[in-house]
Amino acid sequence: MRIFISTGEVSGDMQAALLVAALRRQAEIKGYSLEITALGGPQTAAAGAQLLGDTTAIGAVGIWESLPYFIPTLQMQARVRRYLQENPVDVAILIDYMGPNIGIGNLIKGRFPEIPIIYYIAPQEWVWSLGSRNTNQIVNFSDRILAIFPQEARYFAAKGAKVTWVGHPLIDRITAYPSRHQARENLGIATEEIAIALLPASRQQEIRYLMPIIFQAAATLQAQFPLVRFWIPLSLEKYRADIERGILQYNLRASLVENKTDVLAAADLAIAKSGTVNLELALLEVPQVVVYRVSQITAWVARHLLHFSIPFMAPPNLVQMKEIVPELLQDEVTPEAIVNQVIQLFPNSTKREQMLTEYRQMRQVLGGEGAGDRAAIEILNAGKT
Repeated sequence: MRIFISTGEVSGDMQAALLVAALRRQAEIKGYSLEITALGGPQTAAAGAQLLGDTTAIGAVGIWESLPYFIPTLQMQARVRRYLQENPVDVAILIDYMGPNIGIGNLIKGRFPEIPIIYYIAPQEWVWSLGSRNTNQIVNFSDRILAIFPQEARYFAAKGAKVTWVGHPLIDRITAYPSRHQARENLGIATEEIAIALLPASRQQEIRYLMPIIFQAAATLQAQFPLVRFWIPLSLEKYRADIERGILQYNLRASLVENKTDVLAAADLAIAKSGTVNLELALLEVPQVVVYRVSQITAWVARHLLHFSIPFMAPPNLVQMKEIVPELLQDEVTPEAIVNQVIQLFPNSTKREQMLTEYRQMRQVLGGEGAGDRAAIEILNAGKT
């Protein structure tokens, strides 16, 4: 059975890797042999897919920010077209990565209509207020949507899509994380230290717009609290030099490490950009402050021309459509605001305990273990019809 997967950016690469592992488990049970080709990244490749192209570093949020990736994205789509012409597949899987994957979905539907298309983790159209164009395209070219959020499933079903809610795959991923004690031992964190995870970037734009502000806030915190120390997981090797320069510039007591799981599991709290990592932290019961910024041009266009409006940005808040973690967006993202929010989440604080309670309530809404395997069964069945 031949499967094609398309995803992008660091979080999509992680989700694709989890899915590839689940597909291989379920294929073995069913007695299928698999050939999986993907647009993805190193995690997808390590899980057993053959990479058609690395898309982890050609994604951005925003209009201005996306321009440098326009031509590389078109080149990737052309590569997909040539590949599918020469190598017919049994099923195509799209994972998040809205703009490029809508293009690929329309390409497959128009040029290769015999290939079933399954959208696993559809773009968050159920959150954004940008009209119905993207939603209609996703519904029209998708033979089935495998939803990970209950509200996502309800939204696309109401729009006419065939939808199966499989639950959230991070539930399974979290079970493989080390215990807090083991993670702190792995990193050499002393019992009395307050370990703060800094997660400034998985995209180039975030290095520019977020990292300096987060590092300024970190410098203020360490000046006020001698027991504070920072841990920064490296999302992509290409960001190493920028982050190391930032650590030196702000004279931070910080360690840049490649093992993200240890950092998240060991942290007392986190300052994180908006993304999948917010949900990882929530499932690990690590209090966090979420921040996000785009360029002023993109922000102005979104507000005044596109009338962009969202109830929340961070995934933990989207699960139940309530503020569980504080969000600082655009002009609200200042060192002073970050420091103020972080101090309220120090150990033994009332706000910290409230957040932990709401994390546990949120966890109950995301479904039980086995989401990846449920998705894999749907995909294998679709490919054999």
